[in-house]
Amino acid sequence: MKVIRHQDIKGTEREVKCPNGGFTSFRYLLERDGMGFSLHETRIPKGERQFWHYKHHREACYCVSGEGFLWNEETGDQFAIHPGVCYVLDNLDEHSFMAVSDVVLISVFNPPVTGTEVHGPDGSYAKAGDL
Repeated sequence: MKVIRHQDIKGTEREVKCPNGGFTSFRYLLERDGMGFSLHETRIPKGERQFWHYKHHREACYCVSGEGFLWNEETGDQFAIHPGVCYVLDNLDEHSFMAVSDVVLISVFNPPVTGTEVHGPDGSYAKAGDL
């Protein structure tokens, strides 16, 4: 059994900041924790629309605070994201997100991330083993 507190992660290698300022990810569970998924608290500051495309990971996000918009880049569909909404990127979806107020998401990735990933130029994380 583990109990992981936010203060245990803040300021460690499990606090990962997007190089372009698009989010901060507090990575509670990683591949090395052996759960088969990774669990993150993702904080997205109010700001510009960010493009992401996970080519090797599926992600589910549950919004706990803030408001934003999610776009499916393939279809053009737009979705309002606010507390109580879960969105699921189950088809390796190209998407973008814009926070209209600071947003906090609880995110689950499968396969799990190793902990050092940040978005590459194509908006994706590297495939496991390619870091």
